[in-house]
Amino acid sequence: MRQAESYDILMRQIEAIFFVSPQPLSCEILSAVTGQSQEAVREAVGRLCSCYESGRGVTLLRLAGGWQMATAPDLDNVISNFQGSVASKVRLSKAALETLAVVAYNQPVTRSEMEEIRTVRCDRAIDTLLKHGLVRVAGRKKSVGNPLLYRTTDMFLELFGLDAISSLPTLEELQDTFVKNPDGSDWGEGNE
Repeated sequence: MRQAESYDILMRQIEAIFFVSPQPLSCEILSAVTGQSQEAVREAVGRLCSCYESGRGVTLLRLAGGWQMATAPDLDNVISNFQGSVASKVRLSKAALETLAVVAYNQPVTRSEMEEIRTVRCDRAIDTLLKHGLVRVAGRKKSVGNPLLYRTTDMFLELFGLDAISSLPTLEELQDTFVKNPDGSDWGEGNE
């Protein structure tokens, strides 16, 4: 079999795997499943990415350390209309979002550390985040009582369109983005 034919077969195999996979897949996993080298898999994924760049309805996204098939970004409106009619969305309260941010920026973090940062109890917010698969228990802290440690999950990365937790904006970048209150004053003014 010629090398071009073997790449065509490998591309078809990888495309089919992406189509049925609910989560991003690394080249290492694809290599193990297809029995091909990681180098061959990387080249096949690159060729697939090129194919999808030519105005197709799907594309490959780099997420959570792997690749995942997704709809083309320019079709967001039609996909939103479709999803609004059939799909359920993850809805989080302000408390759950704040708790998720604390976990994302301080992980691994204990419940008591979250509560210290937020200055309120976090039990229900943590339960909600666990239920939606956005955080997970990541072991126990070696301290008095051995409290549970929490981390974000790959689903968190997928939901927020991140390749890795290091892709989050830094706190300094966020401060530069949100320098002013809606009334025009600095965030720190009048909050003493």
